[in-house]
Amino acid sequence: VRLHSHDVRYGSGSGQQSVTGVSAADDGNSYWRGRGRTAAVCQRGTPVRCGQAIRLTHLGTGRNLHSHRFTSPLSGNQEVSAFGEAGEGDYLDDWTVVCSGTYWVRDDEVRFQHTSTDVFLSVTGEQYGRPIHGQKEVHGMASSSQNNYWKVMEGIFMQPSEAFQTEQYHAEL
Repeated sequence: VRLHSHDVRYGSGSGQQSVTGVSAADDGNSYWRGRGRTAAVCQRGTPVRCGQAIRLTHLGTGRNLHSHRFTSPLSGNQEVSAFGEAGEGDYLDDWTVVCSGTYWVRDDEVRFQHTSTDVFLSVTGEQYGRPIHGQKEVHGMASSSQNNYWKVMEGIFMQPSEAFQTEQYHAEL
């Protein structure tokens, strides 16, 4: 599924903007921008290192992928929501990129581990009813599994700055 969000709030838990999984490949609410962790400066085009903390900001609403110790509505795992305004939120918006190698590269599967609570961004198959019928619950799971691998399906490749071009690595993100 694709990581999806829209301005529909959870009816329980935090009451923040819901984050779900959808299978539609043409879904305009499944675009996220990778940014530096909260309060960090990150230059456009800088490769993302495995083990680096980042924020994912939903393009449609400007809210960040977020988690906290609320229970998710369907599975009873940890709630994942979208939080903040215009990309500004708090330290609970930070996720560590878990991957092999030195950098997160295009076509590689990665995991996102919440930096404050250590859960992994996951989807296991529980589906919502109204008003978001058929969308799958995205939540935080305490352990790594096949349910928490993610892969970029489309996006914009930003050319690394000259300082990074002299390093030996595969630069496609």
